[in-house]
Amino acid sequence: MTAVNEINSLFGNRIFLSTFFSLIFAQALKTIVYLLTHKHKTLMEAIETAIWRTGGMPSSHSALVCSLTTSAGFFEGISSNWFVFSLVFALVVLRDSLGVRRAAGLQARALNALGKKVSEKTDLEFQPVKEINGHTMQEVVVGAILGILISVGFFVASL
Repeated sequence: MTAVNEINSLFGNRIFLSTFFSLIFAQALKTIVYLLTHKHKTLMEAIETAIWRTGGMPSSHSALVCSLTTSAGFFEGISSNWFVFSLVFALVVLRDSLGVRRAAGLQARALNALGKKVSEKTDLEFQPVKEINGHTMQEVVVGAILGILISVGFFVASL
């Protein structure tokens, strides 16, 4: 099979397409929500949100992994190895977005606030740490539902 045929085959794969569109749609919604809820925004912030920024409503990670799992269940069957693998992968990603990444982001935010206060009072230089944006339960649930619904749409369209 040639490289062109393989690429065409990939873009004809319903599992790939539903997962890809779930990610793109969630990121587009996240950008719209960001633009509507933040007063001071620049074009660069909007582009960064659309392409790269983590956190926010809805969770694109949740949409992606839930779409992958749902599509694997529909198109490969829930007893397939692909479904089992994608389900376990989805559980790890969902747990990480709610737990580890969110906690790390909150701790970094608190550390930066403390460092700034100490720096102002002592004239010591403080380099802020990167604040990782995790997700709230609501952001994860909305992303998950979005991914599942998009996969259902791809399955129904294939009937």
